[in-house]
Amino acid sequence: MKIAEIYKSVQGEGRLTGTPSVFIRASGCNLRCWFCDTPYASWLPDGEDYAVDEIIAAVEEWDCRHVVLTGGEPMLFAELLPLCRELKARRRHITIETAGTLYLPAACDLMSISPKLAGSAPDAAKNPRWARRHERERLRRDVLGRLIAEYDFQLKFVIDQPEDVAEVEQLLLELPELSAEKVLLMPQGRTAEELAGHAAWLPQVCVERGWTYCPRRQIEWFGPVRGT
Repeated sequence: MKIAEIYKSVQGEGRLTGTPSVFIRASGCNLRCWFCDTPYASWLPDGEDYAVDEIIAAVEEWDCRHVVLTGGEPMLFAELLPLCRELKARRRHITIETAGTLYLPAACDLMSISPKLAGSAPDAAKNPRWARRHERERLRRDVLGRLIAEYDFQLKFVIDQPEDVAEVEQLLLELPELSAEKVLLMPQGRTAEELAGHAAWLPQVCVERGWTYCPRRQIEWFGPVRGT
């Protein structure tokens, strides 16, 4: 499994915000969002190949119950299955961060799904091949439905423009019925300044619909740096 980094930090997103966690960042992604804040795991994937026992050994260097498998896209790697089994055997709480386009029957406690909206596509003039592939693969309603049915989950949508909200509403109509508390809107932003611009209007959108506003605290706390 190609790994970009393994580190301990504090969860900055979603319903476990503030929870000390060990992050395992898989390197490699089947999508190419223009706003990706971890290009070293997507656009320019780097890292080293780790065996499952090597990843487990790295995790156990920290006395930490919560483990987050993120990326890139961790669902790309079949090694996720034995890795999650070993983590569960060691009584770790597992969150998997995924775009929801790929399915693996991995053991986890929270499936954190971030479906990509139409505005996430890269510039077609600069990256025509990736723009086509991204649009073709960014949304798999069958996979989303299966993940929602089989796991405790949260849906985190990255919102850049007000029109993105209507797209979220339409997608929710096409999915199995779910409670509003499962829906989180997260401002697009790779800097604290960008996040602050969206914070002027996005929280009220969430209040009106019964959704949860999901600020990206790791950017506020640490800035856009690796290992956070």
